[in-house]
Amino acid sequence: MAMDQKQRDVRRHEKAARLQEEDLRLKVRPGTKQALAELMQWAGIEEQGEALTLMIHRLHELGPDRALPLLEVPRHEYRPSRIVALAFERKSMLMIQQDPGDEVLTPQLHAPIHGVQSR
Repeated sequence: MAMDQKQRDVRRHEKAARLQEEDLRLKVRPGTKQALAELMQWAGIEEQGEALTLMIHRLHELGPDRALPLLEVPRHEYRPSRIVALAFERKSMLMIQQDPGDEVLTPQLHAPIHGVQSR
């Protein structure tokens, strides 16, 4: 006699508990999903969970010296063009002139301090 849905669920939960399985959920954007799909296609893997599990284990096998560089979060550096930098500086100066008080004043080198004699 075939098991009903409730019996299958109980059996599945018991097996998951025995194997200490845990659900890990991952939300991804389209680019990440596409990258995973391509990796799965290259390896001939049909299940996303299997692909992720294999990647985790293979990365771990590399050890910390070789795995950590692959896990670094990419940092994006923005370098404005000279024209943009000049425009920003001009706008900043206009804002300072309109509302002075927040600008940073750096001390002048070798300027005499009022009331203090230099030796």
